[in-house]
Amino acid sequence: MKAATSRPLSPKVNKEKTGWKTHWDLLLALLILVILLTLEYGFNLDIPTIPLLAINLIAYLLAGRKVLDLAWRKSKRGDFFNEFVLMSVATIGAFIIGEYEEGVAVMVFYQIGEWFQDSAVKRAKRSIKALLDIRPDEVIVLRNGKSQVIHPSEVEIGEKIQVKPGEKVALDGDLISEKASFNTAALTGESKPDTKYKGEQVLAGMINQNTLAEVKVTALFRDSKLSKILEMVQDATARKSQTQLFISRFAKVYTPIVFFLALALCVTPIFFVDDYVFREWFYRALVFLVISCPCALVVSIPLGYFGGIGLASRNGILFKGGNYLDVMTQVKTVVMDKTGTLTKGVFKVQQVVSEGIEKEELIKVAAALEKNSTHPIAIAVTDYADNKHQGLQTSNIEEIAGHGLKGIVGNKEVLAGNLKLLKKYDIAYPAEVEQIVDTIVVLSIDNKYAGYITIADEIKEDAYQAIKEMHRLNIKTVMLSGDKQTVVDQVAKVLGIDEAYGGLLPDEKVEKVEALKKEGVKLAFVGDGLNDAPVIALADVGIAMGGLGSDATIETADVVIQNDQPSKIVAAIKAGKITKNIVWQNIILAMTVKIIVLALGAGGVATLWEAVIADVGVALLAILNAVRIQRKDL
Repeated sequence: MKAATSRPLSPKVNKEKTGWKTHWDLLLALLILVILLTLEYGFNLDIPTIPLLAINLIAYLLAGRKVLDLAWRKSKRGDFFNEFVLMSVATIGAFIIGEYEEGVAVMVFYQIGEWFQDSAVKRAKRSIKALLDIRPDEVIVLRNGKSQVIHPSEVEIGEKIQVKPGEKVALDGDLISEKASFNTAALTGESKPDTKYKGEQVLAGMINQNTLAEVKVTALFRDSKLSKILEMVQDATARKSQTQLFISRFAKVYTPIVFFLALALCVTPIFFVDDYVFREWFYRALVFLVISCPCALVVSIPLGYFGGIGLASRNGILFKGGNYLDVMTQVKTVVMDKTGTLTKGVFKVQQVVSEGIEKEELIKVAAALEKNSTHPIAIAVTDYADNKHQGLQTSNIEEIAGHGLKGIVGNKEVLAGNLKLLKKYDIAYPAEVEQIVDTIVVLSIDNKYAGYITIADEIKEDAYQAIKEMHRLNIKTVMLSGDKQTVVDQVAKVLGIDEAYGGLLPDEKVEKVEALKKEGVKLAFVGDGLNDAPVIALADVGIAMGGLGSDATIETADVVIQNDQPSKIVAAIKAGKITKNIVWQNIILAMTVKIIVLALGAGGVATLWEAVIADVGVALLAILNAVRIQRKDL
């Protein structure tokens, strides 16, 4: 079967029609308006009323028929207080009092403003989608000794695929080739090449740089990390921030108030103005209606949040909604896991100390048990054993959360974990073991202490700078870890972390976070392991390290950092602050201009021309300001 038969339509086929061709009627109406104004004011030509009305009516219907249609349909459903009805009433009113060109101008410029707004929003949404929708639509799979080009959705787990130099990896998998270099910018925001070695994980969206690579597929097309990331970003645009929700509610209350104020402006002066002229006050009410249109707020604010999500995504930070951009600006305490968050999570065995057993035998027994765990410490032990443990049979494996592993190796009962595990089973061990600073795995065989393995982890290169930047922002830093207190204190001292707690079980981490939340400040938790998922869910903002992080943690998190760099925590806060600043600039700009022109209109100073120019002008300025977000640096 050819790949094309199952391939989805390409973006070119589905491309939405945009541009001036879809707005020919609006542009024609603008041309008619310009010609009429040129004849009237440029050549002082006095066109008779009937032809003038007919020409203006044609221009008005060309520009405004969609608005009139929407106004009519909404009114039939009882929805009278919206911008479409508002514009329809204002422009029809202008025609009633003989201000034909002004009525046409209001509708034309209103529609031009809507055109620009729609284009800006679509562009922002497209940029967000294009940022991560980089999944290839074909892949080379090796089947029965032959290579076939098919759609990635047809590839099964366990099959082998080839990735040529310059091609994108289509599916998650493990590298079979000895070595290959990949550009991970689409996933992490980092353009620096990442060299992978045989057996290491390769993710969909990475670009193979220099050699033919073979990959064994470990996840289906729909389950790849890239597919999940894309879903997160697409869903993010649907989750509105508190500011967006407030503006939406504000517009629903604001619009009917404006209608009644305009009506009052027209009718009330009858009772206290001696030389009341209906036409004059009716005209002022129309100006009031035009300038009060809330479209600048309703459009530019969501556009600002789309921009913020896009800015963060380009830097390898995925916000699952605009609401989390808002919350990040309020965070006063950042709580972090240690392993995989502040440290690399790549452990290496440093020392093996045995008692009553040969060192080599201790490592074999430990590795036979630890191979049943995916914890980074367990992986370090099994790697160190270098497959020498493969002949040992294991059974009755039990993982004891926060303690370690228990099981039968050969015909002996073995415990491997931290000191709490030995204490739990009342197994005595030398007192000096308590003084070891490094991370250790202690072992017992048949309820007797058998020795320990020390393991070291490296602090991430940017961790110190990340903590320093958080302190500069007056953010309190806290570290929680299941590792022992001496190791935690050592890392905290190097990094300058405010508070550090070690030896914590998953439920104890939850208790610590609950206690910190009682202080009444917004709190973010950053973690990567499966046991961090409950704490991430509890925090005001849960942040997952997406590279090393478990799927459960990533699913639970509100923000995902793709390259596992702690410095991206600060970048996420900056993205939230940039977005918030620009959104509030737009709110203040729009409301200030509207209040001024509303006052001028009510006082008879501003005309419909000033009203429409102010309305469209404010909307365009707000849009341009919102678009600036996407050009910012973090």
